[in-house]
Amino acid sequence: MAVSRFGVSLEKELLDALDQYVEENHFANRSQAIRQLINRNIAEKKWQCDNTVAGSITLVYATSRHDIQNQISDFLQTYTTEVLSSQRFLLNDSQTMEIIAIKGIAHRLTELADRLITIKGMQHGKLSMSRAD
Repeated sequence: MAVSRFGVSLEKELLDALDQYVEENHFANRSQAIRQLINRNIAEKKWQCDNTVAGSITLVYATSRHDIQNQISDFLQTYTTEVLSSQRFLLNDSQTMEIIAIKGIAHRLTELADRLITIKGMQHGKLSMSRAD
């Protein structure tokens, strides 16, 4: 992929905020940070426009809650076209984290994530989506 160079003029406050973003996210330089911000913006636009995107749903719940595991499995069977993979990890004696890789039309992925995240007893849930083109 060819790289093009261009100049950018920013107010001091914006430049300081960009430098802080670079530092907090351990980017090698400002260019890398700007690329990441632009890609995120493109992905969000595709998400809003209902294009095909890829992503993950991260869930954290009590290990003892087998009913939650069963509900997750039921939902994943309903969305077999969108679910690429699922993996469960024991974080400690009492918490489980499940990560579900997904790809499909943005509204379907959002719908699946909403259903999973709102399962009664779910401690944490997050949907992340990226470009899939």
